[in-house]
Amino acid sequence: MDTPYEDHDVEVLDEAHCLALLRTVPLGRIAFTEGALPAVQPVAFAVGAGELFIPTRTGSKVAAASRGAVVAFEVDDFDAGALTGWNVTVIGASRVISDPAGVRRLDEFGVKPWPPADAHCYIGIQTQLVRGRRISRRSTPVDGVPVAPNGAPHTALPA
Repeated sequence: MDTPYEDHDVEVLDEAHCLALLRTVPLGRIAFTEGALPAVQPVAFAVGAGELFIPTRTGSKVAAASRGAVVAFEVDDFDAGALTGWNVTVIGASRVISDPAGVRRLDEFGVKPWPPADAHCYIGIQTQLVRGRRISRRSTPVDGVPVAPNGAPHTALPA
């Protein structure tokens, strides 16, 4: 009996590839603790050197929960019909950036809070642990390199 995934491969992505994929989507999800319970919220974000920046409403639940706490952040892209896609998770210590000079500097990324907010601050998440994986079909090109049914890259025969 065939399983829906028998012609799929799972690839563990290195940190550089994960960080590149982070820059390809406009929204992610932050996982944090709210009242001793896990909470997940969709957010806009920007990628900086060694840190993610999330604009949020000043006084929001995520801002209150992110004062030095370790949080997780996730982005993904998938094709539900083809059962393919990728995901990246970042885990790190968080901080709230609310001083006006810091907020103005981060506003230069051009990322707006999602949902919109009149007064906002930023959550910074250090990229201390970065993990990712991709699920692809063996016959589907991965990063522009055609893949044979056995999962090996196709190579051109010498002329």
